[in-house]
Amino acid sequence: MIDHIVDVTQRAARLSVRYGQLIVEAADGSGCSVPLADLAVLILANAQISLTQPVLAALLEAGGVCIVCDSGCRPIGLLAPLVQHHQQTQRLAAQARAPLPVRKRLWKQIVRSKIAAQARTLEQVHGEDFGLRRLIPLVRSGDPANVEAQASQRYWRRLFADAQFRRDPDRTDQNRYLNYGYAVLRAMTARALCAAGLHPSLGIHHHRRDNPFCLADDLMEPFRPLVDRRVVELLRHYRPDAEMSPQLKADLLAFLQVRLPLEGEKRTLFDVLARAATSLADVFLKNRRRLLLPDWNHAAE
Repeated sequence: MIDHIVDVTQRAARLSVRYGQLIVEAADGSGCSVPLADLAVLILANAQISLTQPVLAALLEAGGVCIVCDSGCRPIGLLAPLVQHHQQTQRLAAQARAPLPVRKRLWKQIVRSKIAAQARTLEQVHGEDFGLRRLIPLVRSGDPANVEAQASQRYWRRLFADAQFRRDPDRTDQNRYLNYGYAVLRAMTARALCAAGLHPSLGIHHHRRDNPFCLADDLMEPFRPLVDRRVVELLRHYRPDAEMSPQLKADLLAFLQVRLPLEGEKRTLFDVLARAATSLADVFLKNRRRLLLPDWNHAAE
């Protein structure tokens, strides 16, 4: 399987499905087709896109997800499949009854992995971790001391070498790049969770009532620094307030090509997310105790 991401942004287009293919036909006569079985994420970001319900149904049946953006190319919606695994009922029941101690233990592992990934990113960008690795052993079950927030304060100040930078989705600087990258990562994570027979809204730690993707937001945390590092690299060629052009977005999504160390092998990000989601289902089913996450100490340069 090839995990394609199709971003329909630049021009008006009509989307249809024919013989298992997503057909994208632009108003100027150009277009492309992608096998639905190979389509991971469809991004709709143009006000003049037309499609029918069968297009979305075929995409979801094939296991893909759809991101909808507003006029400023900011992701505002995510559509994900709900039936993807033959044991889904059993897994959803196990997920729903997961006891608090298990969820706290999982959150501890996620936060420790996230801080390790942030430390590795700072080492790759600036040559040192600025004390982040020393915070990892301080994360206890459930992270009651909120070490995650302490690490983030150090991390964002150092990452862009800008003491004034704040992670604010509404700012018109490089936060827009982060928004876009995180939206794609979130969609990929939700897709992996659905494929593993889990529901993306029943979170481990995130629990806002207006968030239908709490579990996706939990599991994607250790992978966010992959987007962050790519944004740092983009700022060498683009202004922070540059237009979100198709070329810029294509350059940003290069983070998807990374290979991560997992179980002694270098695996694609899609594969790692799938294995992490499956391991989470196994924790809920009491078949294992820990999530399967990358070894950030040996992540590629």
